Amino acid sequence: MTQPLGVILAGGQATRMGGGDKGRLPLGGRSLLDHVMDRLGPQVAGLALNANGDAARFADLGLPVLPDSIDGFAGPLAGVLAGRDWAAGQGADCIVTAAADTPFFPCDLVPRLLLAAEGMAHPLALAGTPDPRRGLARHPTFGLWPVALRNDLRSALNQGLRKVVMWTDSHGAATAAFDDNAFFNINTPEDLAAAEAML
Repeated sequence: MTQPLGVILAGGQATRMGGGDKGRLPLGGRSLLDHVMDRLGPQVAGLALNANGDAARFADLGLPVLPDSIDGFAGPLAGVLAGRDWAAGQGADCIVTAAADTPFFPCDLVPRLLLAAEGMAHPLALAGTPDPRRGLARHPTFGLWPVALRNDLRSALNQGLRKVVMWTDSHGAATAAFDDNAFFNINTPEDLAAAEAML
C-alpha cells in the first residue's frame, strides 16, 4: 500500500463559534489550520483541504481545496468522500482525515491507524480514546479511509446516511486507541482559551 494522502476536514459551519472558517482562528500567533498542517503534513504523502464556498480564501495555504460533492452540508462523511475522490485521481490507495479544529492530535496518528487496519482487505480505521461508558469513544473525523470503498460511501450518502460510525461499522472498521484528550477540539470561545493555555 502506498503512503496515504491527508485531508483536513474544514467543511463545517462553525455555528458555536459564530460561523466563518474556524480553522482561521488564531492560536499562539498562528491559525488552527497551520497547527493541523504541521502535524499531519509530515505523516502523509500530500495534503488537501475539504472546504465549501469560495476556494480562493484558502489560496495562501497552497493546498488543493475540495468542496463537498453532496449538497446541503452532509457532515464529515461528505468531506471524506471528496477526499477519496481526489485521492483516486492521484492514484492513492487511501486517505487519512483530520479535523481543522483539533490542533494537538498525535504526531503518530497515521502509523497507528495503518497498524490498526493491518491485514484488512480494505484498510479502514478510526481513532479512539478511553470512555468510561463505552470503553473507547471513536473520533469520526480522524480516520483511515480506503479509496476502493468510495462509491459505496457515495451511495450511502445519497440514500441519506449521515452518521460516520454507522457506515464504518457496516465495513468492520478497526479502532486505533490513543490517550485521553489526544483529540481536544475547539468548538467554543472557551475551548480556544483552554487551547491557548495548553500551548
